[in-house]
Amino acid sequence: MKVRVAGIVKESVVDGPGLRSVIFAQGCPRFCPGCHNPEAVDPHGGRELEDMEIMDTINKVRLINGVTFSGGEPFMQAEAFARLGKQVKEKGLDLMTYTGYTWEELLALGREKPQVMELLNLSDYLVDGPFIASEKDLNLAFRGSRNQRVIDVRQSLLKQDVILARFA
Repeated sequence: MKVRVAGIVKESVVDGPGLRSVIFAQGCPRFCPGCHNPEAVDPHGGRELEDMEIMDTINKVRLINGVTFSGGEPFMQAEAFARLGKQVKEKGLDLMTYTGYTWEELLALGREKPQVMELLNLSDYLVDGPFIASEKDLNLAFRGSRNQRVIDVRQSLLKQDVILARFA
């Protein structure tokens, strides 16, 4: 299956806990003023890669403990990113997903599109909400604005309430 990506960073320590590889989804419907990755907004930009090509890149990186899906908006390609997420989890890596949607919006969207819930369920952590320039805070861990939350997905689904990740 093909995934449209804006880019891949083989090693990062700023896109989630520990050493991670980062896959940047191409395409985003939000158009947030001050977007950190404006080149990733156009859904026709970037390049298409087979999921196995992406996994080959990840497999060559030593010592990573996780993979981050960022954007653009990974949930615009929920089916492709869920398939890729399954492969990441099969390697024993944790998965962090960034989204411009809020947790609540994703749950509602997931009732209509099962692939959205599939990607959400595969994610260990979720950074939710659009970037809001007036709420920008450079002191926040793993997010750009104060409205965004770093959510522990497993605990949140279990408790049916938003549970923030302890490391954030």
